Amino acid sequence: MLQHSEIMEIRKDFPFLELSTKDKPLVYLDSAATTQKPRQVLDAMNRYYSYQNGGPHRGAHRLSMAATEVYEGAREKVKDFIGAKDAKEIVFTRNATEALNLIAYSWALENIKAGDEIVLSIMEHHANLVTWQYVAEKTGAKLVYLYIDDKKTIPFSEVEEKITSKTKLLAITQSSNVLGTMPDVKKMIAHLRTVSPEARAVVDGAQSTPHMPVDVRDLDCDFFVFSGHKMLAAMGAGVLYGKLDLLNTLKPYMYGGDMIEYVYEDRATFLDAPARFEAGTQDVGAASSLPAAIEYLENIGMENIHEYESHLLDHAYDEMSKMDDIDILSRPEGPRGGLITFNFKEVHPHDVASILDSKGVAIRSGHHCAQPLHRSFDLYFSCRASFAVYNTMEEVEYFIKSLDEVRRVMGLGTR
Repeated sequence: MLQHSEIMEIRKDFPFLELSTKDKPLVYLDSAATTQKPRQVLDAMNRYYSYQNGGPHRGAHRLSMAATEVYEGAREKVKDFIGAKDAKEIVFTRNATEALNLIAYSWALENIKAGDEIVLSIMEHHANLVTWQYVAEKTGAKLVYLYIDDKKTIPFSEVEEKITSKTKLLAITQSSNVLGTMPDVKKMIAHLRTVSPEARAVVDGAQSTPHMPVDVRDLDCDFFVFSGHKMLAAMGAGVLYGKLDLLNTLKPYMYGGDMIEYVYEDRATFLDAPARFEAGTQDVGAASSLPAAIEYLENIGMENIHEYESHLLDHAYDEMSKMDDIDILSRPEGPRGGLITFNFKEVHPHDVASILDSKGVAIRSGHHCAQPLHRSFDLYFSCRASFAVYNTMEEVEYFIKSLDEVRRVMGLGTR
């Protein structure tokens, strides 16, 4: 496992930690929302805007060619990072949400019909839920939910019962942003192939890709989405992976320049993937952050990151499990992401987050874009502390200790 000295060296790369003072530290425990950025990523973006800024794919001059090289180089790096077969299978979007909407408009609305079924889990982020509600409304398809058991995981009996010959789409998270649950996505997709060979599988990797090794070919998913800003890269750098033969059957999502083959007065033809889905001038600056972020993560090692973050989570879970005034919502054991979701029994989550902020601890409060999941627990809100490789065990201890400030301010006494 990563040693304390290694973590301290990693922390030197993150400028946001300079905001900490002796009087008020900054303990950032909201990486599931967005990660902080190391200097290597910031330097890559500064280098692009300073010395490589041009219109990609559009010019014969050296800055245009430099921008094209940066942009397409990022695509190659992402391809290798997630195990795709071909760089043409990587489509750049603004974020995972836009990638899911692209699938909905370009594939689902064209292929899903009345009577078909869309299978998804109750754990899904709204981006991987509301999108399919819209598709179901427009097509007459039926939404079928996979529910969780007492261990906060999806029993395979649910999968066997709910995935049928009527299933046209399986949309599933690889790691829940609330429970931390990591469904056996590979096994689910293998079952889907057997029961409904023509169905497609969409995997939301927003919470998994930054923290563990991902191999889309091993999963055998048709589509995979994630956001760069959750893995040390810039906001605006989103990724859609799709099997190339499938992508090339889809209609464009948006229309305009840079995605066309030929344009006449009354018609147009379009380039193959990925260009047909990347209309207009793309955010090359954001894309330039991806190779730097990927190299940074790979230099540490994705297995090392997952192991270390799990170590932090296990300690937080063990300590908070001893607190009678706190209910823990997230998964208690087994494969899980590096986050803990909880509630004080007598304090609103927003008050908890505000009081912790006064102590320099940043957590998330709210429904985390997962209202149906919260409602299944008869809840509307919760608190979430999420960990990244730049966090330390000392920060976890400080967070645990700071929960006493919530008790003091709210007149709950001490534990």
